Amino acid sequence: MGPGIFIKAVLQGSFSLMVFGWAQIVMDIQPLIVLLTGEGQLHGFSHTYIGATLLAVFSALSGKYLSEAGLKIIGISKKNNPVNITWWVVFTSAFIGTYSHVVLDAMMHSDVQPFYPLSQTNTLLGLVTVSALHQFCIFSALVGTIIYYSAQCFTKKA
Repeated sequence: MGPGIFIKAVLQGSFSLMVFGWAQIVMDIQPLIVLLTGEGQLHGFSHTYIGATLLAVFSALSGKYLSEAGLKIIGISKKNNPVNITWWVVFTSAFIGTYSHVVLDAMMHSDVQPFYPLSQTNTLLGLVTVSALHQFCIFSALVGTIIYYSAQCFTKKA
């Protein structure tokens, strides 16, 4: 979620962190099922760009309504001032969510084949250490949080 928080800070209302987060969850349903059942490939079809494309479409179509309902539940969206997430924001957020998930997992998991069926190689594996990848995610979350709240304070004062 760290990179998503940073992207939200930069794009503000042009990006939905909730849809991005939903796409992250959807991406890891297959690995969860494999972990629970012990059957299948841990990072299989869902962790390819073809699989990520299909899951981005699903995440966008379901995530728009789930996110808008979530915003009502937490009180950000109100009857007199509803928050409607536009379709282009929903699809952008979902695709950034699934594609970034493939990239980051490909750097740290040897069974990810991002370009399957065109290629079974993973040229991203080991590009950075797992520790560096985790540090990047934490750092991007911290920087994104600072930027987001600084922008919120600045726009309220203006």
